Amino acid sequence: MTGFLHRLLDLPSAVIYLIVGVFVFAEDAVLIGFIVPGETVAILAGVAASQGSVSPAVTCAVVVFAAIAGDTTGYLIGARYGHKILSLRPLRRRAKRIESAQQTLARHGGPAVLGGRFVAFLHAVMPLLAGTSHMSYRRFFAYNAAGGVLWGTGTVLAGYLAGSSYAVVEKTFGRASAIAAAAVIVAGLVAWRVHRWRRRRHGGVAEGNS
Repeated sequence: MTGFLHRLLDLPSAVIYLIVGVFVFAEDAVLIGFIVPGETVAILAGVAASQGSVSPAVTCAVVVFAAIAGDTTGYLIGARYGHKILSLRPLRRRAKRIESAQQTLARHGGPAVLGGRFVAFLHAVMPLLAGTSHMSYRRFFAYNAAGGVLWGTGTVLAGYLAGSSYAVVEKTFGRASAIAAAAVIVAGLVAWRVHRWRRRRHGGVAEGNS
């Protein structure tokens, strides 16, 4: 990976933006996240920014936009071809994990989309599964955008702050992401339950006053 970083730093800034954007986009749009995790590329982009090869602000914007666009494309593909894609051999080998992801999505809905952004396997399949389950696009997009902003800026800044120590960040980022995802999901569930309780309460009050 060090050799790849050196080659990346030698490229013109426009080419670096293009490479980073394509990798982050394709991770969820065409499931290459099983091969090259988008967070690794985003961290390396942050390192490139720390070396002055690219602008930190532009890099964050590219990663965030590509992450949101990639997830949206994955959702649209899932909505139309999801069941056919899930029947492909590479995904059949991961049937148990996919089934677990589907159950998580069914139980938690939007928060699962947001939290999945921070967990490597869910990151790659959650948009496809959301489309396959025909989740409301408006609901999907809201959580997808929030996750894209948090994940995109977080990974780029992690690489930027780490600089030459990016390898340490790359190894520990997975654990930190899992903790962040758990916190996000819990907060989302609490907010959802409070909202539902208030709606029921107001509904009961309205019936009592009628």
